[in-house]
Amino acid sequence: MSMTVCLCSNTIYYPVGGGHQWVYLNWALGLRALGIQVIWLELVNPHTPVQEMQGYVAALRSRLSRYGLGESLSLCSETQEPLSLDVMADCLDLELATDADLLLDLGHKMQPEVVKRFRRSALLDIDPALLQIWVSMGKVGLAPHDVYFSIGETVGQSGAPFPDLGLKWQYTPPCVALDWWPPHPAAADARFTTVAHWFAGGGTGEAVNLDDKRAGFQPFLELPRHTPWSLELALDIEPDDKEGVALRERGWLVRDAHAVASTPWDYQRYIQRSRGEFSCVKPACVRLQNAWVSDRTLCYLASAKPAVVQHTGPSRFLPDAAGLFRFRDLQEAARCLEQVGADYDRQCRLARALAEEFFDARKVVGRLLERALG
Repeated sequence: MSMTVCLCSNTIYYPVGGGHQWVYLNWALGLRALGIQVIWLELVNPHTPVQEMQGYVAALRSRLSRYGLGESLSLCSETQEPLSLDVMADCLDLELATDADLLLDLGHKMQPEVVKRFRRSALLDIDPALLQIWVSMGKVGLAPHDVYFSIGETVGQSGAPFPDLGLKWQYTPPCVALDWWPPHPAAADARFTTVAHWFAGGGTGEAVNLDDKRAGFQPFLELPRHTPWSLELALDIEPDDKEGVALRERGWLVRDAHAVASTPWDYQRYIQRSRGEFSCVKPACVRLQNAWVSDRTLCYLASAKPAVVQHTGPSRFLPDAAGLFRFRDLQEAARCLEQVGADYDRQCRLARALAEEFFDARKVVGRLLERALG
């Protein structure tokens, strides 16, 4: 029996940002690997000028075409105002999208009236704990869905230090499309890298401190002086930005993320040429102990790249020192890098094995569908 899933994404206004697009691509490619037809639905601001919007649509379709999804694009207004017919030309009709067997909503901004048109709907929370806080503060409004999933292990558990919003949250791991992310050996001079938004996207005060990658890195700025390994950050800051200058003075190598990871394939190439990942997390993940692991980290693991990342709380299955290393302070971060370097080939194999066991998109998507449609 054939099945169609409508995947609500949030990428059309990101013409530059290959890593952001892979968040959604991994789910879409996992669905397709199971023989499921995918409709890629994007929410659009009806007030965006038509010509500008047509440029966004053309750019997104071009990127999706590399993955066999170029003809699967559908658009929906993010408000109750209709979209221009000129904008929707050559895209799948929304009526076809709402006829799907399931709406898998990763965008979190759909109008309730649109969600109701689907026979079955599942919301997938990809910002665990932060999403719940944003909703409780009135910054985000969630339309009612039939079932709610989160990639944060502790979301919905009793005693969690953030609201559950009165919803029944089910845990699902994030996923990586292993067929598209094969093991890739590193060159002898490869570096530990990561790709990140350095500053929070919006908000003020405490909301920024929780959601700001820059704040997460602050306790670890002296790390290059404690390890012989080269550490490189691909960031969305200008080359001569004072932040980049300060990082270089401390021994970090800094690249322009727009230059090395602007498209999904550039982003993939950058990860595959790395020795492994080193990254800190947003303060929210540490403070709220959501046991989160980044979709970006999964791309490193699938590529057989060990990942050294900041600890985000006790996990039922995430290791602390086997392919994935989770550190709590500066000294532990340096020790983790030393352990990876001393046993590199084995850690590469463990990284790939971890991705295969827990994050294979076929397995993850299959289990999610069973629960969403049950």
